[in-house]
Amino acid sequence: MRGVETVLFLVVVATVVATFARRLRIPAPSLLVVVGVVVGLVPGVPAVQVTPEVISLIVLPPLLFAAGEELPWRDLRAVGRPVAVLSVGLVLLSAAAVIGTAVLVTPLPVGMAFVLGAVLASTDPVAVTALARRLALPPRVQALIQAESLFNDATSLLLFRVALFLAVAGGAASWGRTVSEFAVLAGGGVAIGVVTAIGAFLIRRRTEDPVLETVISLVTPYAGYVVAESIGGSGVTAVVVASVLLGTQAERLTTARIRLQVGAVNQTVVFLLESVVFGLIGLQLPALVRRVAGGGAWWLLQALAIAVTLVVARLLLVFVLSALRQRRVDGRLSWQVPAVISWAGARGVVPLAAALSLPVSTLDGSALPARDLVLLLTTAVIVLTLVVQGFTLAPLVRRAGIALDPADLRTEYGAARRKLAEAGLSHLDHLAETESAPEFAVDRLRTSWQTRLDRVQDEDETGDPMRGIDYRALRRELIDVEAAELARLFEAGEITDGTRRRIQRVLDLEHAGLED
Repeated sequence: MRGVETVLFLVVVATVVATFARRLRIPAPSLLVVVGVVVGLVPGVPAVQVTPEVISLIVLPPLLFAAGEELPWRDLRAVGRPVAVLSVGLVLLSAAAVIGTAVLVTPLPVGMAFVLGAVLASTDPVAVTALARRLALPPRVQALIQAESLFNDATSLLLFRVALFLAVAGGAASWGRTVSEFAVLAGGGVAIGVVTAIGAFLIRRRTEDPVLETVISLVTPYAGYVVAESIGGSGVTAVVVASVLLGTQAERLTTARIRLQVGAVNQTVVFLLESVVFGLIGLQLPALVRRVAGGGAWWLLQALAIAVTLVVARLLLVFVLSALRQRRVDGRLSWQVPAVISWAGARGVVPLAAALSLPVSTLDGSALPARDLVLLLTTAVIVLTLVVQGFTLAPLVRRAGIALDPADLRTEYGAARRKLAEAGLSHLDHLAETESAPEFAVDRLRTSWQTRLDRVQDEDETGDPMRGIDYRALRRELIDVEAAELARLFEAGEITDGTRRRIQRVLDLEHAGLED
């Protein structure tokens, strides 16, 4: 099975897996990894060699961009302090814990144990976002989990570069060089991310062609990533910053019809890339085991020890920080939220890309010691966290009782739609009082919006024979009023981001149906 055939096979398998995953209510990435491992164990299936360029340059930018766009700025501001602590403190603690465990249970030299610790130190935004997408977590918990995984890259990447320098060059890292490199990594990534977001915003604001809009949307994460990496900054940070900034301006970038088209294309691209990358992770593990382990099971015990170390280190720090905060705020301690945050620490695409980028030799030309073992342990830990934590995260959320109740979400959705309809009716009253619109159009729209208010849905306008220009313009104006009210409700904290996105899509569909 060659490369192209493998990719096509994974896409077909992913479509089937996604269907069963929805019916079984289990995360598709975890099921894809399992299927990949099973396929890789079938006799006759060739070994899969994944290059770092495929992961870092082709797969990573759009997936990171999609994850960043899903992170609302309002919720990100609310969790900024704990995200900063976890993005630095937890990465350092996790790396140190993995180094200690690797030295004790593996034959890795200290330098390569440092490399392994740096590779596995941070959670993965692609995996975490994919696993948490359907959990109905409270907004702040969801934002904390996603934001931590998105913004801990600069710390882990700095550790990785320092560890790689020690392993490859055999030298000693100076504090001055380390600090300056961190400044370039983080500062350069943030700066390029801001510039990328501004450039994409200005271009898309002046573009009305759906095809060009879609192309610009797809190219933006790649542009930010490549430029940041070319100046020595963090490409991942640049993509994340650009996506978060552009996500706050989604409703201002373009028209409703183009937003719907771009959203559909982006969702398709994300599905295809996630399908391929998680399937490849599973496919790669059996080949690595045959090449490195020679059929022995020692690698599994070592990977299990490292995975347990990561979980324990995360549990300790999250529970300690949570206890300190809860005692300071209300004096009560609870386990539910810290447990969910601790368990949502899956590894995935970013650690795999880092491990694949390891050089095969040192500066003196000798082979890099235990490179294949680092890659095997990294892949094994990724598979373990995706499978174990992926399959058990939803039951833990249910057991903790912190998931948003579907009935409450339906109530929130209905209340928001009623407030939007009331805002539209209020605007119609203003138009009637000022005589700024034809009376017949105002009366017809008032009847329509009153029906919408009573039924909290718009089912009575299908097949409407009235197609006058004034009527359509007024309907668009009312939808714009509702969109503004929706933004106000979200900024005021009265509705969640999921409800906002759901209603915004309904408004976009209505608006698109009125465009020429």
